[in-house]
Amino acid sequence: MLLRLEMQMQSSQQLAAEMNLTPLIDILLVLLIIFMVVIPHHSLGERAEIPQPSRPDASRKEDAALVLQLINKGEGNRPDLKINEHQVSWDGLEQQLEKVLVVRADKTAFLKGDPEVDFEYVAEALDVSRRAGADRVGLISH
Repeated sequence: MLLRLEMQMQSSQQLAAEMNLTPLIDILLVLLIIFMVVIPHHSLGERAEIPQPSRPDASRKEDAALVLQLINKGEGNRPDLKINEHQVSWDGLEQQLEKVLVVRADKTAFLKGDPEVDFEYVAEALDVSRRAGADRVGLISH
């Protein structure tokens, strides 16, 4: 009987000494699932546009850069406009830009203004360029 009592005490001590790992494993699995779902969305990084090598036929007229130039006419006067060195009126600007952009694969336009031109005219030209179909508009300084 003493031997039986001793064996029961040893077996009860062993049971008390063992750790229940089931809740810990459940928590680890939940954390693993969370990290698998959340991390890919945040690891995309910033979008970078890498310059591509120029094509041999880049000398074609429709592949040349589209430059919209604002030429100062004095304070209080609306600046003159040129699209690739061709004079354009403010009223016909959007139609002319649409005509030029429709035949281009690259819908990028550059806006070049005299330093004295008021910003409101630069912003207006930028808006018209976007409405006419330019995907990107870059600003060129003198």
